[in-house]
Amino acid sequence: MESLENAYSIFLTMVLVILAILVILCLVRAIIGPRVADRIVSVNMMGTMVIVMIAILALMFGEGYLADICLIYAMISFLAVIVLTKVYMGVYRESRKAERKDETDRQ
Repeated sequence: MESLENAYSIFLTMVLVILAILVILCLVRAIIGPRVADRIVSVNMMGTMVIVMIAILALMFGEGYLADICLIYAMISFLAVIVLTKVYMGVYRESRKAERKDETDRQ
């Protein structure tokens, strides 16, 4: 039984390391992403991976309050992505209006 717990511990630690590397790669994409949409998607992916990491830590440590933190973080991450999308759509609409106004002024 102890060897099985050891194997689970090693496996979950490896998964946490892989997720940490993926979060760093998503952070790089969020910084150098060519479009704003890429940045928003990478922020969403980072939030999702952090949620999974917190859930794994809750499983490893056997702490129930970490599951509550995971749920709260999921709600905050969802709201952050919605706000970022709304801001991006507003900026996009304003730039489209300005382009249309420039086109009508040229004609």
